[in-house]
Amino acid sequence: MTSRIISACALALLSINTVALAQGVLVDVRVDHAIRLPRPIPWPIPRPTPEPPTANYKIEAIEVNAKLTDQVARVQVSQVFENTGSVQLEACFMFPLPYDGAIDQLTLLVDGKEYEAKLLSREEARRRYEEIVRKNRDPALLEWVGTGMFQTSVFPIPPGAKRAVTLRYSQLCRKNYGLTDFIFPLTTAKYTCEPLEKLIVRVAIESGSPIKNVYSATHKVEIDRPDKTHAVVKYEAKDLVPGEDFRLFYDSGEGEVGASAVSYRPKADEDGYFLLLASPEVKADDDEKVAKTVVFVVDRSGSMSGQKMEQAKGAAKFVLNNLREGDLFNIVAYDSEIETFRPELEKFNDKTREAALTFVDALYAGGSTNIDGALKRALGMVSSGDRPTYMLFLTDGLPTTGETGESAIVKNSQEANDVRARIFAFGVGYDVNSRLLDRLARENFGLSQYVRPNEDIEASVSALYKKIGAPVMTDVKVTVEVLDLNGLSPPVNRVYPKAEFDLFAGDQVVLVGRYRKSGDAKVKLSGTIGDDEKSFDFPAMLVEKSDDDTNAFVAKLWATRRVGEIIDELDLKGRNEELVNELVALATEHGILTPYTSFLADENSNVRDVAGNLERTLTEVEALDETSGRYAFSQRGEKLKLQSLSQAPAAATNGASEFRGAAEEGEALRRAGGGFFGGNVQFYDAAGDKDVAAFNCRQIGRKTFFERGGRLVDSTVTEEQEKSCRKIDRYSREYFDLIERHGKHVAQYLALDEPVVINLGGETYEW
Repeated sequence: MTSRIISACALALLSINTVALAQGVLVDVRVDHAIRLPRPIPWPIPRPTPEPPTANYKIEAIEVNAKLTDQVARVQVSQVFENTGSVQLEACFMFPLPYDGAIDQLTLLVDGKEYEAKLLSREEARRRYEEIVRKNRDPALLEWVGTGMFQTSVFPIPPGAKRAVTLRYSQLCRKNYGLTDFIFPLTTAKYTCEPLEKLIVRVAIESGSPIKNVYSATHKVEIDRPDKTHAVVKYEAKDLVPGEDFRLFYDSGEGEVGASAVSYRPKADEDGYFLLLASPEVKADDDEKVAKTVVFVVDRSGSMSGQKMEQAKGAAKFVLNNLREGDLFNIVAYDSEIETFRPELEKFNDKTREAALTFVDALYAGGSTNIDGALKRALGMVSSGDRPTYMLFLTDGLPTTGETGESAIVKNSQEANDVRARIFAFGVGYDVNSRLLDRLARENFGLSQYVRPNEDIEASVSALYKKIGAPVMTDVKVTVEVLDLNGLSPPVNRVYPKAEFDLFAGDQVVLVGRYRKSGDAKVKLSGTIGDDEKSFDFPAMLVEKSDDDTNAFVAKLWATRRVGEIIDELDLKGRNEELVNELVALATEHGILTPYTSFLADENSNVRDVAGNLERTLTEVEALDETSGRYAFSQRGEKLKLQSLSQAPAAATNGASEFRGAAEEGEALRRAGGGFFGGNVQFYDAAGDKDVAAFNCRQIGRKTFFERGGRLVDSTVTEEQEKSCRKIDRYSREYFDLIERHGKHVAQYLALDEPVVINLGGETYEW
């Protein structure tokens, strides 16, 4: 019998989203030969399976080009398959659809030849999926159960041959409260025998009204805005196995500021989660900008000699060359002595710019480090709060002269800062007191940032200044009102960033929080634009309950920011058992592991041992007592990253180097039964200064699983529930019907390879 392989291209659309996908998943459907989907590891998954397959394939490259015109998406997806097996593949494409009429003008080309596509109903598609899953004893395809499907005719792929597959379609994107939502599911590309060599995603947005927010919930993208109504979003990667689907939001409208909200509430009896995006309008370069004050405070102590001094001077020159008419500025250079460019703030113009550049050129390194004196001198120049003031403070060492006490320096800066100047502290190298810099920034409305010894100071400072160089709206406050609240407690809580913030030209604020009351809401942004106090209102919907996990990223992003805030509190204020308990609880519920809770991923640890885990975390948190050196530097850099992340942390994925790499990592993958396929949690090891995949911890949708005794155990399952759980035969009718009983979000749990213990709707199951 001729080998027939079905290639499933998921085109899944969940809830309010538009989705396109062309990654092939090749499944053997011959009666006498079952072949599981390939996994990019050089050994079979260690569990009972049929004989190793003689057919295999890899996805060499995927290129996505999409154009969004208002709500209409026109997409072309090109990918290259290579048959790495020894038999010819007779392949046809199957790609699930979310709802009737979602897609128009769909064509599929194989090496330039067009193939006809047949639409299958949702019921027929589900029957086909279940049939393949049962036969091959491979649950992977269940991830897309519950959608309709297009199926194409068969095409051959000889051994060693490649096929270029191109999918074109147009689709109407869903829109919710002004926010257009585009998803490209990349995760089917994890079913390939080797990592993906190249991934390119390019999305061009064209709107009839000015574009405000452009935000990827999943990937760190490049965004180019050539004018008010156009934007181009790009993402490129090499040697990877995609662990997250590509998600893009955008909104548009008239006005000086735009804002939109996304909400997610997995349990109706608990607080939900919301994300707010806020951006000012895109202005032309010649538009009038808000005048500001900038003071550059640069360390010129002896340790700054050589390349560091040259880079610091380059950073100062960058700031000077990017000031605008109407700005006030000054430069403070310090070692044991303190020198200023001018005794007072200067108005920026061509003449003062040239003089300041000459002052910078003459700087040289030598002497001790008088941090307290430099800050007092810089803050003493600013006597008026009628314009935003930004202080760029740079140091590469510890305070060694003048006031050297950490608490005293912070207190003195607060007392001198009576105009709400924002201090942005740059720690250069490992010798800084990183806790001091964090405290200075936190107590003075700014941020701290750390520059590694091999990194460029000028690049770090200029990147920040590009962001803050053009303030549009300052001292911004956000309030949320639920329209039928009837005077109950405040509807939102634990909002991050929690303090007032500034909106800058070309910038975007990503704000997350929790809400108690659902329903129609009004978001109010108020702040200062120029000399005027202004406020803007935006509608939002806080959902009562989420039936799927489309927006689960909101909960994970909130949990990540909250973890960063807890670590900051422990760092700057000391031991607090209540906060440490919450840190452990967030790690357990959301899979947000840190250097202080990573032991939870150890198979020998007991996730349910609340007291023991509290004591161990308290011990681990003592590492924050380190104030200088590489370990201290790494811990605080990671803390700041958690506090400021714009995307939820992605699942760990394997690059080509890991795939072919060290025996230690390979053994970890082998023990994990295939690695990242269930969404392995990744965390930062501050002591080792590296990212690590926790192969015994998986974060999937709204749940976190810990591998215990060869099973993936839902973190919400108690010991008693595990003992009395209801056992279901995998691939039985009851197994498939769990989706109907408990909702579509269950499909992603059924798609796991490992034995699973899970709590669904108050009942515990095992399969």
